[in-house]
Amino acid sequence: MSVKIYRFLISFFLIIFFVYPVHASQANELNQLFLKLKKNNNLKNADLLEKKIWAIWNKHPENIRLTEKLEFGTELMYSGDYNYALIVFNNIINTDPNWSEAWNKRATLLYFMKRFEKSLTDINKVLLIEDRHFGALSGRAQIYIQLQKYELAIDSLKRARKIHPTIRSNDLIIELEELIKNQSI
Repeated sequence: MSVKIYRFLISFFLIIFFVYPVHASQANELNQLFLKLKKNNNLKNADLLEKKIWAIWNKHPENIRLTEKLEFGTELMYSGDYNYALIVFNNIINTDPNWSEAWNKRATLLYFMKRFEKSLTDINKVLLIEDRHFGALSGRAQIYIQLQKYELAIDSLKRARKIHPTIRSNDLIIELEELIKNQSI
């Protein structure tokens, strides 16, 4: 066996045995949490499940440095340093364009910057990667409310509710339906 083939096989097995299990482990844990969340009726339990899901989403499956960058970018965003946070989130996305939470954080930042169309584009990317991302769906609803597209906001909130039945935005659906009803009078 040539040295190149040997190195390739070693690299391949290292990736399969060390990288894949991390992704699979995270995916399995998320699947279990989402199953529990969907069956749950208790707000306190739902909050705990939601926090566990967010903790997984906020942790890169294989690169602690990206997790640290995400935390840093989030701190910048919440302290109002939007331009620097955007640089950090862009860097993370360029490094790993398949990490849904990097896209979600940038979507949130773009929302804060009132760049709604770009935020919607990032939210669509989040949902392509993680279609159960109730946070992205709720964020999309907030953008549609800002744009006065209330029916679309309701659709996003209802989709989030299918994933997370006790999500806190459930009351907003009723308010928006009332708003639409009153507008048509």
